[in-house]
Amino acid sequence: AEKGDFLAVDLGGSQFRAHKVKVSDDGKQSSQLESKFYPTPKEIIQGNGAELFDYIADCLLDFMETKNLKHKKLPLGFTFSFPCKQTKLEEGFLLGWTKHFKVRGVQDTDVVSSLRKALQKHKANVDVLALVNDTVGTMMTCGYDDQRCEVGLIIGTGTNACYMEEMRHIDLVEGDEGRMCINTEWGAFGDDGALDDLRTEFDRELDLGSLNPGKQLFEKMISSLYLGELVRLILLKMTKEGLLFNGKVSTALLTKGKIEMKHVSAMEKYKEGLSNTKEILTELNLFPSEEDCIAVQHVCTIVSFRSANLCAAALAAILTRLRENKKLLRMRTTVGIDGGLYKTHPQYAKRLHKVVRRLVPNCDVRFLLSVSGSGKGAAMVTAVAYRLAAQRKQIDAALAPFLLSLETLREVKNKMRTELEYGLKRETQASASVKMLPTYVCGTPDGTEKGKFLALDLGGTNFRVLLVKIKSGRRRSVQMYNKIFAIPLEIMQGTGEELFDHIVQCIADFLEYMGIKGARLPLGFTFSFPCKQASIDKGTLVGWTKGFKATDCEGEDVVDMLREAIRRRNEFDLDIVAVVNDTVGTMMTCGYEDPNCEIGLIAGTGSNVCYMEDMKNIEIVEGNEGKMCINTEWGGFGDNGCIDNIRTKYDKEVDEGSLNPGKQRYEKMTSGMYLGEIVRQILIDLTKQGLLFRGQISESLRKRGIFETKFLSQIESDRLALLQVRRILQQLGLDSTCEDSIIVKEVCGVVSKRAAQLCGAGLAAIVEKKRENRGVEHLQITVGVDGTLYKLHPHFSRLLRETVKELAPRCDVTFMLSEDGSGKGAALITAVAKRLHNVGQ
Repeated sequence: AEKGDFLAVDLGGSQFRAHKVKVSDDGKQSSQLESKFYPTPKEIIQGNGAELFDYIADCLLDFMETKNLKHKKLPLGFTFSFPCKQTKLEEGFLLGWTKHFKVRGVQDTDVVSSLRKALQKHKANVDVLALVNDTVGTMMTCGYDDQRCEVGLIIGTGTNACYMEEMRHIDLVEGDEGRMCINTEWGAFGDDGALDDLRTEFDRELDLGSLNPGKQLFEKMISSLYLGELVRLILLKMTKEGLLFNGKVSTALLTKGKIEMKHVSAMEKYKEGLSNTKEILTELNLFPSEEDCIAVQHVCTIVSFRSANLCAAALAAILTRLRENKKLLRMRTTVGIDGGLYKTHPQYAKRLHKVVRRLVPNCDVRFLLSVSGSGKGAAMVTAVAYRLAAQRKQIDAALAPFLLSLETLREVKNKMRTELEYGLKRETQASASVKMLPTYVCGTPDGTEKGKFLALDLGGTNFRVLLVKIKSGRRRSVQMYNKIFAIPLEIMQGTGEELFDHIVQCIADFLEYMGIKGARLPLGFTFSFPCKQASIDKGTLVGWTKGFKATDCEGEDVVDMLREAIRRRNEFDLDIVAVVNDTVGTMMTCGYEDPNCEIGLIAGTGSNVCYMEDMKNIEIVEGNEGKMCINTEWGGFGDNGCIDNIRTKYDKEVDEGSLNPGKQRYEKMTSGMYLGEIVRQILIDLTKQGLLFRGQISESLRKRGIFETKFLSQIESDRLALLQVRRILQQLGLDSTCEDSIIVKEVCGVVSKRAAQLCGAGLAAIVEKKRENRGVEHLQITVGVDGTLYKLHPHFSRLLRETVKELAPRCDVTFMLSEDGSGKGAALITAVAKRLHNVGQ
């Protein structure tokens, strides 16, 4: 898919190189390379960082002018042949210089950032997209011609290798599927003393006289930068011991760097080697005999042969690892190779190949010389990066509306506060999007409650019946026995009579199971849907939410409907004392443990909050004394359009496809029932744009509700590796790559983070209202919480707490998890109502 013009620059030795690569996709992909070489002056190699990057920018501009490229913006790959720590493709921090480079002020800095600044200063119209080591560039260059190429090897001024490692073995990088190229930086092999038994006195002397003593010890035994110097040190010792040149040492032989790799290569040539040796030694004022020339030639051979042997041994280790990773008895592979020593030394390549094949006889290795160096490879990496950067922009554009600024969250908090006030006032309550329904729960437990109570809990696909035994006094305790019954979809969306008959059937089963069918017990009914209450035991259903659609219920008193269903069955009788919202039940459950709990929050299938409001602020209820619990029904926040500015096209699609379009808009952005569906809509959009699942929308992705919120919780788990994310997607019938899994995880993350932040903004409005009600500078309060999203999602609770702290800094909020759900709360409300009723008689 890659095509177009790409630039590459290559810094790593005495020459700096600039390349232009044209990649064409005409059914048969091809590439053309144009290059220019610039000598790197010594003052640049050992100068300061600013001068180095200015020099690179100058050379690149000259190259662009030569090739008439200044008029268009081109992507650039930067081959930087020194050890760098990379956290991403376009960032690399220099760990340390090698190969005679000693530029000041560059170590531990990002070299890409430095290059970008220099290019900006020189007004170069270039976009640096990839930082590549020369070994990686070599592997990519050769890989363009031979797809089996999975190792890159440099044997030149320096030495290094890279290879394709299985992601599951790379602990430093997230993801465990597919492969990633590892730059070994094997030149530092032995810096920990592992090669001390192989290092000679000459290796030690050479190291002590180098620019980086104690570092790159393997490289100092192998690369062309050092082999000539090793030969000089050996010849110097032999001469001093009278074994060469009649014991006469010349000034040249005493001078560091006088014997270079080009001299060693010339002396080892097959036919003219001896005459070359005589000529080189004579230039060093050594006047050799024929025996001297043969001995010197022998020294050169030993030094270069050792280099080839060591290189072969290290390469054999990499090839063995590749074969074992693939679990193959025999492996065919290609090694892309570059570097002056390998290319120009007369015997090196043959020696290396022979020893590698002897060390790994079960690997059929092809050595492929990189004709165009690492430039083409760097451009190919850049071409891929360019394509991925374009995709990244599209993904960022799709997800940007979910990223809410602090200012936006403050706006949401302020709008929620306004809607809370509207809901409490008599003249605006009817039109308010947050209904602020009075619950007629006017007290919290005081510890004197006792007795046996029944509780019902209806709020989702499961229905619970509980027997709650409350003891007071010193042995104050609550014992609970419960049974869970499923509510089939046909009952949820059938008639109201069928729904309540099913509920009574479940109660009958439970009473039978507990052996208490004859007892007339007080009952609390947790009914987790918006109800308008005229008293604690009268609740008129305002409207169904969470997938319920039973007919002939809206506008009816649910307590009356339950009583009628009990009468129809005519098997038992119950004293229905209270109808309770699940938020209120949660608040009461936590209030039993912590008297400071005056807010109840549900963050699960649905989303809602209740809190204890001062009676004087509740205009729709008579009386100004004391407090009453208000069920906010905040899920409807925004139904009047006040948060349309933050609703995305995906929210609108989810709303339009729901059972109650235009209603519960805030709940549809914050609750578990809808988050998975928002994710599904985003995944469909990204797939249509060709950014996911190879652009193919599978049948399962077309199914509404396939992406349950539990999958969000699983996918976002920090402990979950990408391979497991892929398994979850496969369970959903989504055939994903490793890259797909990363994008899906990101989509889940932004959707759930926004949900937690919006929920936090709403809660901040309520705790701030409580603080102002009490007239205190600083409020300490507890929020009782229940709901699977809060309990099971790996990040939701933390993000919610952080948002509340940020938006309500003068409120110290404790979050208390309701362990027993809202059923226990319903029994406690029933007990408190009984106690208050008895007091009033």
